[in-house]
Amino acid sequence: MTSAVQRWSFLALFCSFGQMIAFGTFQTWYSTHELSYLSEFKISWIGSLQLCAFFFMGGPIGWLFDAYGPFPLLVTGTVTSVLSLLLTSFATQYYQYLLAQGVLFGLSVAVLFYPSISSVATHFTEYRATAIGITAAGSGLGGVLYPILLRYLFRTIGFGWALRALALLSAVFGTIAIFTVSVRLDCKKKPPLLVGIRLINDREYLLLVAGSFFVCMGIFIPYVYISEYTASLHVRPDAAFYVLSIMNAGSIVGRILPAWLSDVLGRFNLLCPSAFFSGLLCLVFWTFANNFATVATFAGFYGLFSGAFISVITPCIAQISQKSEIGTRIGALYTLVSLPSLTSGPIAGALLQAHNGSFMAAIVFSGSSMIIGSAFLFASKLSINKRVFCRV
Repeated sequence: MTSAVQRWSFLALFCSFGQMIAFGTFQTWYSTHELSYLSEFKISWIGSLQLCAFFFMGGPIGWLFDAYGPFPLLVTGTVTSVLSLLLTSFATQYYQYLLAQGVLFGLSVAVLFYPSISSVATHFTEYRATAIGITAAGSGLGGVLYPILLRYLFRTIGFGWALRALALLSAVFGTIAIFTVSVRLDCKKKPPLLVGIRLINDREYLLLVAGSFFVCMGIFIPYVYISEYTASLHVRPDAAFYVLSIMNAGSIVGRILPAWLSDVLGRFNLLCPSAFFSGLLCLVFWTFANNFATVATFAGFYGLFSGAFISVITPCIAQISQKSEIGTRIGALYTLVSLPSLTSGPIAGALLQAHNGSFMAAIVFSGSSMIIGSAFLFASKLSINKRVFCRV
């Protein structure tokens, strides 16, 4: 049963979060086609609204998962994801893209993602990080395939029909997840609403939230702008799309291998370095990447370390939570990081405009935010056990 839950949760993440982290493909396409009359700053709000809606709904959806289980949430998420893609395919005005692809699709990803991840967390204890990492690799695989698929569909059948094809794919995978993802925990008893009061007094959890806040201020900027950065180097048009797939391919490895290592070496012991090295790669490597080979190398390694953070953060929350509160606590953290997720893309876009198209300021902002976040994550680890090299 546990392996089956992993497999079908994998599909749910493939067609939801996997598609969301491929937004860089849309960002590049919109800037030269449907929304070419808008600045990069304005276009980036679509992707930022996706992330904000996704993270903001974490708390309510986590509580609903603990109360009612995954089934009603997966049904809602599948229906809304299909609807959002269909509405986007007919969009003609900027506000329509903001509402359909930004807000509605972000909400649908949230309603699919949290129950899928939380369901896996209830089935595993000893190898929870590995199990979640394998499941989360579904989003990485989606991030690899969607840019390639979208590039092909945009050129062959056009933007509108490409989105309708994605809607069909989401309907199929979402329906499979509805009838196969289950929860081990008895969810008939609603979790208490006073959980929030306990969270305020939980030092390691609050430090974990603070660290995640700063990390999320920078971690998605490369995913949104790497295709556009590559295009600015005057490489082949296809290369700009494929570099995002390379980044997401690295994140597949980053979701599985570090997750397994975290079960052996300690989850917090992998979380802190993954955030630190993600930021360091931006500051040291991305700033000097001036051709396709160096950008592709950066993309692969960045995907590896950022994927590790995305994969290990959930098991870290589960590790310091009671089983009956896993969904609520995961959701609460994601809700609190919705603000940096909303503003990071537009901030990077504004920096890009302010510096006449130079990416340097946006890159420094992204890397610095993640390194600051890693310091808070390390403090969270020390609050659990003050021995630096202890397995935590």
